[in-house]
Amino acid sequence: MNKVILAGRLTKDPEVRYTQTGKAVASFTLAVNRRFTKEKDKQQADFIPIVIWDKLAEVCGNYLVKGTQVLIEGRIQIRNYDAKDGSKRYVTEVIAQSVEFMGSKSTTNTGGAVPEAAKSFGSEIPPDEEIPF
Repeated sequence: MNKVILAGRLTKDPEVRYTQTGKAVASFTLAVNRRFTKEKDKQQADFIPIVIWDKLAEVCGNYLVKGTQVLIEGRIQIRNYDAKDGSKRYVTEVIAQSVEFMGSKSTTNTGGAVPEAAKSFGSEIPPDEEIPF
């Protein structure tokens, strides 16, 4: 099973591009704090590249900005390509399948209130379901 769940903050605004066939793709880097560090007084983070496709990519481009705290659910993908110098390069990234805002309206840097429909893009747990943790 290939599944990853990350909570962190965007290091920059999402970059939205379109393929030749018109599919939207957004990319950004997510700063995820490490839970335990060797230096107790200094916080450390990992910077993880995130890629989002289709309609969700467009929504993220419209509503996410640098510093926004989000929860990402997706899968890890490793791809390779040949660089211009002939060497083989490897890229590890997370392909997001759902994105949820975690911060309150006052902590998201959207310049105003986030529309209700834009707060959660993933599947929701029905109120009568139990959460397994």
